[in-house]
Amino acid sequence: MGETASMKPGNASLPEAGLHCALSARALVKRYKNSDHPALHDFNLDVQPGEFFGLLGPNGAGKTTAISILTGLFPPDSGVVRVMGMLFREKQNEIKQILGLVPQNIGLYDKLTAQENLAFFGKLFGISGKRLAERIQQSLVFARLTEHALQSVATFSTGMKRRLNLAVGLLNAPRVLVLDEPCVGIDAQSRHLIHAQLKNLNQRGTTILYTTHYIEEAQELCSRIGIIDNGRIVKEGTPAALLQQSGLANLEELFLHLTGKELRDS
Repeated sequence: MGETASMKPGNASLPEAGLHCALSARALVKRYKNSDHPALHDFNLDVQPGEFFGLLGPNGAGKTTAISILTGLFPPDSGVVRVMGMLFREKQNEIKQILGLVPQNIGLYDKLTAQENLAFFGKLFGISGKRLAERIQQSLVFARLTEHALQSVATFSTGMKRRLNLAVGLLNAPRVLVLDEPCVGIDAQSRHLIHAQLKNLNQRGTTILYTTHYIEEAQELCSRIGIIDNGRIVKEGTPAALLQQSGLANLEELFLHLTGKELRDS
């Protein structure tokens, strides 16, 4: 898909739009109370099955709001979300069985051990018994935390917490995995491991939507990217195609050309 089909206003109202996508959004709008501008405005997105899609944007562009709506944390003011062709508003329980979320904020309990955290969240997913025990062990291996399984999370480094946070999001073996800036504030070694593990997951068939404001991260990981600003996607395509179309030397130049150079510290 190029920059076109999902962004044409006429497509937003088509009931069948997004039926064959792993993750699809049509005409999403979200406005927060006391805000002068909507967080999302006519936001459209198609992520194809097996794709590693990067949602790239500056601070305040709408990335986290988009992720929250796409994963059902809260509803949009208007618009439609589908996961594997299913409407979120109609098939929420079925969707949660195949969808994984790794939030930007680390959602772990410091007083619990790594193993206890995984057991707690696994039960929330409805996993129990032998399958839960297997998923916990697999998750600890995935996060390279087997030796720290019985250690309190309060003693973990930020990188260890990020890896465990990722492992929690994978407990239900999701077909679609959504990550909101999962590598913020970690060392190069943990970032390298997380990137390698995500590439491996994607190669094995997991569809991934990954938000970041690090341009080099998006270029390294993603087969296709969408640049979001002011609550909507302003450009999307493969990194190579975007550069060819723009005539610019690199993605950073394109990013700044589309989103501006003013500081976005909040």
